[in-house]
Parts: sequence; structure tokens; C-alpha cells
Amino acid sequence: MPDPAARDAAEEASAFSHPAVPPDTSAAYGDHPDQVVDFYAPRDGRTRAPLVVALHGGAWRAPYDRQHLTPFVDFLARRGFAVASVEYRRGSDIPRQGGTSPVAGRWPETFDDVAAALDAVPDLAAVHLPQADTARIVLTGHSAGGHLALWAAARHVLPADSPWRLPAPPALRGVVALAPIAHFGRAVELGVCGGAVTELLGGETEYERRAPFADPAALLPTGIATTIVQGREDTDVPHTVAEAYADAAAKAGEEVGLTLLEGVGHFPLIDPAADACAVVSEEIAQLAW
Repeated sequence: MPDPAARDAAEEASAFSHPAVPPDTSAAYGDHPDQVVDFYAPRDGRTRAPLVVALHGGAWRAPYDRQHLTPFVDFLARRGFAVASVEYRRGSDIPRQGGTSPVAGRWPETFDDVAAALDAVPDLAAVHLPQADTARIVLTGHSAGGHLALWAAARHVLPADSPWRLPAPPALRGVVALAPIAHFGRAVELGVCGGAVTELLGGETEYERRAPFADPAALLPTGIATTIVQGREDTDVPHTVAEAYADAAAKAGEEVGLTLLEGVGHFPLIDPAADACAVVSEEIAQLAW
């Protein structure tokens, strides 16, 4: 049996070995430098293609931006999709007092940005990516970005006093969440990403008050087709987090697809060199086409 730590290291090294792929064009959705969307045209020359909106991971922490997702985004473009890769504000580079890692997320700015970006993408794409068919949008995201994808698809079921609530479901064909931090309670129990969930919500004193506005598992059912793709050997976001979300959905009367990939950890899902990445593309295609 391979050493799990060695496997994780090899998978991460492979995923991060690909050079960043510059976008065809970019557009701002706000005034902050992080409020930007990169657009990638389908590489097969088609003039109309489904639009995949991608949200990167990195535990909502500042050192991790959208650049590490660009090889995956380019992979999707080479599979015939139009792609919009969203940047958003993350936590500070400076750890909290007594901490050792950069802070995970900003409240409420991280959520402000994702909501604003998703609202702006159809109009921005019409101008900057005319090949994008905004009547066929699939939302995807990896890890913390998977959480944000699930959250963005559930804004119409947010509490009534939420500033991010939508009056109707967002116009999505569906969501394909990749190893998402989908169930906050389970993630906190497991200490996922060094306690990133609690940090995202502003610390333990704010967790209970803010979780109903941010935890995808509390925002069910959504009525939007949702699939999770997860490596069974993932040690960063264990598959039990995804299973807890799927169980919560079932209790709410909704079926969530859950594809567990044997022998796969956290990073092959966004690694163009890995078979798991092709599985992700196929799951997106099932919703998009």
C-alpha cells in the first residue's frame, strides 16, 4: 500500500507543476483588485459553448489565488467549454494572534465578492466572451471553491435577512463541486484545513450566528442539479464531508450525485495530467450539453 503522505505530496506536486495559462481576456466586477473574472474561449473554435464558472480553492486564504486553477480551466476550454474563472477576496496573509497559518477568508467580503461576481458574469461574458452560452451555465469549484460554488447555487434559500439572498433560483444548469468543504459541522469536527471553516466565519464566537448564512448543508434543498466529485483518499477534505452533505440533502428531500474516485486524493481533480480531471469534465458535460 503506498504511503499516504508520499501520495499526497506527489499528487500536489503534479497538479502544481503545470505553468499558469493566461486568459484570453479579463474583466472587473468591482473596484477591488481581487474583483476580477478571467475568460477562456473554447479551444476547438466553436462559436457557441456552455459557460463553466470556476471558483478556485486554497482554504479561502490569501496566498492561494486563481493562478493555480488555470491549467484546469484551460483543460476545460480545450474540452470545448467557455470558462469564466472568478477571483475573490480571501483572508489576510498575516495569521491571527497565536496562529501559524494565514487567515481563512474575510467576512463578509468573500461572500460579497462571490455573489457580485456570479450576478455580473452573464453580462460580462456577453461582452468579453461572445462564444459563451449564458443560458447553459454550470458552476464548479475545488475545495474551498467547491464550498463557494454550492453556496452560490443556494442563495435563493438563504435566510430572509441575508444581503446575498436571491428572490429566485440562479439560472444554472447545475453544480459540479470538487472535494468541497460542503458540510461545516463535519469539517469543523475533522479540523479541515487547520480550522479554516471557523476562521472563515470570524472565529468561534461568531460561528453559530453566521453558519446559517454560509454553510451549504444548512441551505437545502436548492432544486438545482448538484454533483460532488471526490477522491476517496483525500486527506485535505475527507470524503466524509461530502457524504455528510449528501446525507443532509437526502433528509431535505433532494438527491445529490456523489462520485467517489478510488485511489485519488485532493489534487488530481484539477490536474490535467490525471485521469480524475477527465472524470470532472465528463460530469460537467452531462449537465452542460
